Amino acid sequence: MSENAMPLGRSLFTESLIGRLVASDRGGTILLGILLAAIILVPLLNALPADSALHLPVYTISLFGKYLSYALLALSVDLIWGYCGILSLGHGAFFALGGYAMGMYLMRQIGDRGVYGNPDLPDFMVFLNWTELPWYWWGFDMAWFALLMVMVAPAILAFAFGWFAFGSRVTGVYFSIVTQALTYALMLAFFRNEMGFGGNNGLTDFKDIFGLDMRSDAVRVGLFCATALALGLAYIACRFITQSRLGKVLVAIRDSESRTRFVGYRTDRFKLFIFVFSAVLAGIAGALYVPQVGIINPTEFSPINSIEIVIWVAVGGRGFLFGAVLGAVGVNMAKSYFTIAFPEIWLFFLGALFVVATIFLPRGLVGLMSGSGGASPWQQKLVKALGLGGKR
Repeated sequence: MSENAMPLGRSLFTESLIGRLVASDRGGTILLGILLAAIILVPLLNALPADSALHLPVYTISLFGKYLSYALLALSVDLIWGYCGILSLGHGAFFALGGYAMGMYLMRQIGDRGVYGNPDLPDFMVFLNWTELPWYWWGFDMAWFALLMVMVAPAILAFAFGWFAFGSRVTGVYFSIVTQALTYALMLAFFRNEMGFGGNNGLTDFKDIFGLDMRSDAVRVGLFCATALALGLAYIACRFITQSRLGKVLVAIRDSESRTRFVGYRTDRFKLFIFVFSAVLAGIAGALYVPQVGIINPTEFSPINSIEIVIWVAVGGRGFLFGAVLGAVGVNMAKSYFTIAFPEIWLFFLGALFVVATIFLPRGLVGLMSGSGGASPWQQKLVKALGLGGKR
């Protein structure tokens, strides 16, 4: 290869999407590398003999698969909060809708293997003396339709809600309160047996997914790898958006929506688009979450769940994308420990964590490590002492 061709090749690589990620997003590059390594190594470690010190049990794999689905959910919130200034306290609703869409498909796959042996109706419908399948359950026996609904259902809700909210210029804390009311209303509705979604018990006792036994180790490992892959692709998509001209407009809206509107941008259209896209990501996260935990019920709509998502993003660092992933995985790992070690006070710990992050770490852990965002003098000294400074 000639000397002139080598700089040209490097230039083309730098100008590509992945090249930009590697060149300007060290944290994101590390994240993608970890996800790729996990996809390769987890199946290998699980295949080792059970008595091997390196064997990775299925329980641990499913647990971290759940963490990664939470990370995808946190990523969707960071996209709208960190880059567009939209604080949604109702993203748990989109997560739950995606989960219910997947749960409905899994329930239809049970067929006549349920307790009552009815090939058409789920057990809870037979128990409640339903005689026919509701129209909104039609099509969920087909995988392609269910996967489509995983994205379409949250998108429709987000579009309908966002159209009126952004069109009416509902912003700030008022928008947050309305989104919280939305998810609370959905929670109350899904608790009703008449809705046809299993009431307070929800949907559970799944057996197959895409024709494969959900209890097999291979399927559990496959679900983990699918979640890791989805998180990686979602991160790349979000990074592409934030680095594009669209991303620059979103940041302008975040910093000063009135000025952005004054120079001619239809800010409501931009906010609606990114809100719907974020809802789709949350729905995909819910669909990946359900088969790994084995249940979906109305408590997923609980407003406190949506508040927890905001805590994950705040702790990790909003406006960094990979900070949301770090916060979601880190906080949930801590939650798993504290709910076992200190079951009576773990909620106080979670609240204290949010207060500390808000007051002392306004840019989160990633903001502290990168030394960006107007760090206070004591934060700068801490970064220098720990050797955490560096580019994102």
